[in-house]
Amino acid sequence: MPKVISIHSYRGGTGKSNFTANLATTVAQQGYRVGVVDTDIQSPGIHNLFGLEPEQMNKTLNTYLWGQSFIEDAAYDVSANVGLTGDGQIFLVPSSVKADDISRILSEGYDVKLLNDGFRKLVKGMKLDYFFIDTHPGLSKETFLSIAISHVLILILRPDKQDYQGTAVTVDVAKHLNVRKMLLAANKVLSKMNFEALRQKIEDTYNVPVAGIFPLSEDVVQLASEGVFCVKYPEHPISQEFRKVAQEIMGDV
Repeated sequence: MPKVISIHSYRGGTGKSNFTANLATTVAQQGYRVGVVDTDIQSPGIHNLFGLEPEQMNKTLNTYLWGQSFIEDAAYDVSANVGLTGDGQIFLVPSSVKADDISRILSEGYDVKLLNDGFRKLVKGMKLDYFFIDTHPGLSKETFLSIAISHVLILILRPDKQDYQGTAVTVDVAKHLNVRKMLLAANKVLSKMNFEALRQKIEDTYNVPVAGIFPLSEDVVQLASEGVFCVKYPEHPISQEFRKVAQEIMGDV
């Protein structure tokens, strides 16, 4: 049975899209067919990590939501772009980066039920093993939908007071929606911090397990979203941490 994983954060700037791209790719490296959809329609960007240029994106999540294409036609095989080898494949449904398209979405909105239908068609039509949803930060109807249909919800937070408070709200919402499995991931953590103490603090605060702690890394910053970090630097400690999180997801059948 395909597994749906939503990656979410209450605030922007947590590194959510980078986290999604690396985790999805790490799972695909194990030989699985993996789908990723960028539902951050207001500020899309994950396509950059997967090496998909705007001029290549003739069909997008937007064109599907406007009834101009099937969602499967907006799914691009980016396996070769990121350097995947072996049997694993990764497919990306990007959102449009055109200013007019973003403006139209913001002014007109879209049918959230259609989004849910699209997810189901994509998972079935592409015969996916895993399906990752890169969400828009904050809480909205789209967030509630993603949480409700997910087998696993991963919340990204930084060790920052605003992130702590926002994550508390999101955890509460997720529990009310009876999310099947919830995990936390601390990102952009200063290397001088005590990681185990931080893990304990977060788990005690939210009563939710921490799947991974990721340090603030100049190596990640230097890559500047031009590729997937775990493929380019497979032995890096951050890549190893992504493998731990991936095993947590894949081992929970």
